[in-house]
Amino acid sequence: MDNFFVVGVVVSKNKLDYCLISNDIVLKQGTTVNETSAIRLIFDLFIKEFELSNEQILICAEHSGQYNYPLIYCCECDRYKLWLENPNLIKIYCSGLQQGKNYRLSPKQIAIYGSRNADKIKLRRQPVSEVEHLKQLHNELEMLEVDSAKLHSQLVDQKNYMSEEVFNINATRLINLLRGLEDAIATIKSEIKCIFADNSFLSEQMELLTSIENVDTELALKMIVETDAFTRFENCRQFCSHAGIAPLNKILKINEHSAHIINPKSDKGIKTILNQTALSIVKKSDSELKNYYIRKLKEGKDEKIVLNALRVKLVARMFAVIKNNQRYLPIIRVERSVTPLVETL
Repeated sequence: MDNFFVVGVVVSKNKLDYCLISNDIVLKQGTTVNETSAIRLIFDLFIKEFELSNEQILICAEHSGQYNYPLIYCCECDRYKLWLENPNLIKIYCSGLQQGKNYRLSPKQIAIYGSRNADKIKLRRQPVSEVEHLKQLHNELEMLEVDSAKLHSQLVDQKNYMSEEVFNINATRLINLLRGLEDAIATIKSEIKCIFADNSFLSEQMELLTSIENVDTELALKMIVETDAFTRFENCRQFCSHAGIAPLNKILKINEHSAHIINPKSDKGIKTILNQTALSIVKKSDSELKNYYIRKLKEGKDEKIVLNALRVKLVARMFAVIKNNQRYLPIIRVERSVTPLVETL
């Protein structure tokens, strides 16, 4: 990669470590605060000192959630090439350099990974203003809904375990807090609807996802947020591994029974909502996936394995409709033949 410079970046809450390399030679490295203005000054310094253009610079960083926002915003405004890579892939590539259990990647290692894996570059393309705002609102919504559920639980449980006078005082306070939370939740949901209404790209993805049977707006929103509008993962298999519903190849023997080990670093939030959707499917009177569930149980399959298969099928269908940019159409069965209108998994 002649005349090409890679900036390896390690992002944390308050600081950003960087390393500029060319042909595996370190040209500049240091630390700055994790703010857009400070990051922009560093990149401007690279351009002036080494007489570069924006097209010659590739910024490679790990996915670090909301802490990546200043870097993402800077790259989008100044048109820098940004590659956000799965940190596990970088660690596997650099595994020969690990120095202990608490091994942490350095910006130089990330820069070298970006330089030597040019064929794997996946540039971030979606607009940060809508997607990142949506992610922040969704995270806040989840936090407030958890708090609301806790207060509701206290309001119900405390009644039988204290005097009526004390309970009335506590109940008044809890009800006031709940009203405030409910107002905040309603406001956030309204803002999320406005984002989808003003952005045709996101609204189209929501329409495609909800065209799938058993996929509601809550699950569709979670998928859009978790996948960065379906740009973070290349395929369904990668996302299933991230969500902890794709068993690893390693097998653990327990009491003469073998069990596949799930990735311990999987995302518990998306796995929970997928599990809830799968459980709701088996409780329905009739559906395509419910019939699949019953058929597999009759074949002697373990119930947990079948439930996981339902989760995987849902994810596969969501990735399929986005990839094909076409609404989901169920399989039509006609006398011993199956005519798929849309290729489904």
